[in-house]
Amino acid sequence: MEAEHVEILNFLRRFPPFNELPEEELSIVAQHTSVGYFKAGTQILEFNQLIDSLHVIRSGSIETYQRNGELFNRLTEGGFFGEAGLLRKGRVRYPVKTIEDTLIYYIPGELFNRLYDQYDAFADAVEVEEHRRVSHAVKERESRNSLLSARVEKLIGREPVAIDKSASIREAAVKMTDEKVSSLLIYDETQRDKPVGIITDKDLRKRVLASDKDPAAPVADIMSSDLVFVQHDQRVFEALLTMLRTNLHHLPVLNRSKVAGVIALSDVARHESQSSLFVVSSIFKQNSIEELSQLVPDVHRSFVRMVEEDANSRMIGSAMATIGRSFKQRLLELAEQEYGPPPVPYCFLALGSMARDEQTVVTDQDNAMILDDRFDPIEHDEYFLNIAQFVSDGLNACGYTYCTGDIMATNREWRQPLSHWKRYFTDWIENPSPKKLLHSSIFFDLDGVHGETQFADALNRLIREKAPRNKRFLGSMARNALNRTPPLGFFKDFVMEKDGKHRDSINTKRRGTGPVADLIRVHALAIGSAQRNSFARLEDIVKANILPKGRGPDLRDALELISMVRIRHQALALEAGEIPDNNVAPEDLSDFERKNLKDAFQILSNAQKYLRYRYSGN
Repeated sequence: MEAEHVEILNFLRRFPPFNELPEEELSIVAQHTSVGYFKAGTQILEFNQLIDSLHVIRSGSIETYQRNGELFNRLTEGGFFGEAGLLRKGRVRYPVKTIEDTLIYYIPGELFNRLYDQYDAFADAVEVEEHRRVSHAVKERESRNSLLSARVEKLIGREPVAIDKSASIREAAVKMTDEKVSSLLIYDETQRDKPVGIITDKDLRKRVLASDKDPAAPVADIMSSDLVFVQHDQRVFEALLTMLRTNLHHLPVLNRSKVAGVIALSDVARHESQSSLFVVSSIFKQNSIEELSQLVPDVHRSFVRMVEEDANSRMIGSAMATIGRSFKQRLLELAEQEYGPPPVPYCFLALGSMARDEQTVVTDQDNAMILDDRFDPIEHDEYFLNIAQFVSDGLNACGYTYCTGDIMATNREWRQPLSHWKRYFTDWIENPSPKKLLHSSIFFDLDGVHGETQFADALNRLIREKAPRNKRFLGSMARNALNRTPPLGFFKDFVMEKDGKHRDSINTKRRGTGPVADLIRVHALAIGSAQRNSFARLEDIVKANILPKGRGPDLRDALELISMVRIRHQALALEAGEIPDNNVAPEDLSDFERKNLKDAFQILSNAQKYLRYRYSGN
């Protein structure tokens, strides 16, 4: 071996991923490595250019950038770059520029790919480094995006301003003026631990001036009493989601059980938020189905933007579910304007992925309606059918297609009084069978989005009380959860759709995220978890210690990876002007993505085997 190659060999064996290779392979690498030199400030790689070698820094330093020009990473001696392009169809993903005079070793791409395929330790080291860089980049972006990283307490500018509920409206208005605040907490002198209500500038306009209310009346007459709180250590992003989901502009902030202050939507805006979720606020300004439907491109753009900003699937799913809830809420407001106030109270439900905060842009509508027990079918059902039809048609116009299984409030079966719903769930849980539960599993992910949401809370409490005690029910749910298997063959190759327009592709929902959500739901029901989101449920499941050691984090990572493959596929379709779907062709994935997707599906397969074992006797 020539002296130059010996020097390269001695250098490479000091650094990952090369220190994971056998000595004979490392010698081959050294003999096929060439050298390049770049002065400071030189552009080494441009975005999307062809790349045919792994670049290793012998000396000097470089910076890598995102497509939008933002700094992605800095690397020095022993660092390598270009692997993302080599593993993703030979195109540069991150442009590279030297910071100082830099010496580069070039390792041929064919050799790198062979080592990646043949040596798991080498591949793992490459992946760990890539994940570390991505994690670092995400943290860098979050540090620059105050909405994602900042805590609610950062928005609190002063101590909360409050008044007793016996004070007059005039006294409350004077205090708000003197204190220069747009909201006022209302307390009851008999219980000072938490406020009993809140009033805002908007309340003074609508409930006093516009209604000709006597200013001498007690402020309790106009206060909002159903308070929604946020914790001081929640992220601003989460507080914004809460505001948009509940259509509230002011939220009291708790530090443990004590009120630390009040934040307003204007505080979030002043915090220089760039969140694409502000699209939600425009939903409530639209006055017809036609106007709402015109927001669909904005929804798609916000989805693509979140993907491009490397938001994780939990954040994207939550944001899209909030947008979906907002469409439902606005449609229900418009429906009540059209048909008048409801003759009896009701609650409109979101089911499935919307209730779990796991929506994407490819989704149908799954909904139902809980009616007050005073409901009289003869007198009232025409009204509620009209409401349900208005909302269903509106959702379809806004991109939420009609449910092919007819799980919608337009179906009389799913538009019933609360007592009837309780009988449904009691029967499903106490007299279970896989067939009976096959089409009702979706109802175990439910969330009240409009009206008397305590009706939904009552059903969720009933589920938590009854489900953990009924082993036959859990066994039936488990058997149904095993109906959809991951798309892996005997030799761990992909099993693809065999016919139809999606032939030779993988349905990442039906064969991926769906089965994961199904099995997590079973475990969550078994422990009585109050969570609906799959990631949150999984946290409860891990704490309950019912999974083998390490399986919980593995399942979480598998769900994240499969979800992001699905989400990125949809975002790419939108960018290309195509109709997004859930079907991904393996040839459209990079080697890196294919390998990791297979690993994720194997984790799902193992989790299903454990599910079968744990509930097989039920």
